[in-house]
Amino acid sequence: MDFKHTLRALRHRNYQLFFCGQTLSIIGNWVQQIAMAWLVYRMTESAWLLGVTGFAGQIAILVLAPFGGLWADRFDRHRLLLITQALSAVPPLVLAALSYSGTIAVWHVVLMALLAGIVNAIDTPIRLTFTTEMVTREDLPSAIAMNALMQSIGRMIGPAIAGALLTVSTEAFCFVINTVSKIIIVGTVIWMTITPQVITPPTLSPLQQLREGVRYAWELIPVRWLLPMVATVSFMVTPYQTLMPIFAAEVFEGGASLLGFLMGAAGAGGVIGMLALASRKDVRGLTRWVTFASVSAGLSAIVFAFSPWLPLSLLAIAVTGFSIVVNGMSVSTMIQTIVDNRMRGRVMGLFSMAFLGMYPLGSLAGGAIATALGAPAALAIGGFICTVAALILWRRMPALRAHLRPIYERLEISNKNK
Repeated sequence: MDFKHTLRALRHRNYQLFFCGQTLSIIGNWVQQIAMAWLVYRMTESAWLLGVTGFAGQIAILVLAPFGGLWADRFDRHRLLLITQALSAVPPLVLAALSYSGTIAVWHVVLMALLAGIVNAIDTPIRLTFTTEMVTREDLPSAIAMNALMQSIGRMIGPAIAGALLTVSTEAFCFVINTVSKIIIVGTVIWMTITPQVITPPTLSPLQQLREGVRYAWELIPVRWLLPMVATVSFMVTPYQTLMPIFAAEVFEGGASLLGFLMGAAGAGGVIGMLALASRKDVRGLTRWVTFASVSAGLSAIVFAFSPWLPLSLLAIAVTGFSIVVNGMSVSTMIQTIVDNRMRGRVMGLFSMAFLGMYPLGSLAGGAIATALGAPAALAIGGFICTVAALILWRRMPALRAHLRPIYERLEISNKNK
């Protein structure tokens, strides 16, 4: 692995601040997510309400991510990022206050999950497109991979921290930890030195601009074919996160610490995947990564669903975490490389819908199926459908490469194997 290429995005001061602050913020998010899931399960022991909570926390991105992408194209992204990061401190602060007062109820958790999801829905495409303002173009692949590395680090460390805190403390303290992490990320955004964007006043209405972005994404064949695969993985496999308390408590008869351990294994897999992606010099060859990751996401989910042996389950869920992140970030890197800059925000809004927005629908469906058939069956069904979809994409790869080749030639990153 070439660490010279892996870490090259960190030579930019603004990105150093962003990486450190955002990593802490993501860890805080995971501490809060695990605490909310454990709190709901402890109060209700309901797979359905776990699914509802996961749905509430992510559904907004399915609806609002395109608007976040549109605003990223219309307004100064640095200022927008500062606003969204400040607003993200509100839900954990409210949850902490309600928990310490002893008045918290399940509907409070669901409502605050929804509010956090709304803020995140607007923030995600802004944050993704803001990357291009912190690093040079040659360092963009490294920065995109490092962005996903933050997510994987958070998934690996955050649940483990949450498990430890829930063992010795309460859910309320976990919410305080996330509040502090949001204060830190606001400080790092303020400390950045960013050249103000030159925004060209739009000639189209917001609705017309959204339509323009959707039409552009549809006409760009690689985007049209790859986003559905990202959405399938997100819908069918990613809901393992929502069902994990059931696996920890009922399948393996453990507690909060085991829950954090299982989620941490998935995060560790994601970290390995993103280190491998970040070490790449450019986007050439990423179609093979997308295909492999799509197939392995489905198969590893099936193995985890039926495994009665904890070590095998930890290995399987690590492969699942690896595959989900590599699939999504490989597609993200390809898209941000080939799309026009004026369309980047809107297209990344659509990517956010596929990568993050389908997860709540999957959580809701997974919770319903788990209630009827059990959590292992729900995850296995999703893994099977994901595998079938991945094999269909694999058969279309030669045609996809044919569409990508002229785009790469125009960008002077052509490769005969690509």
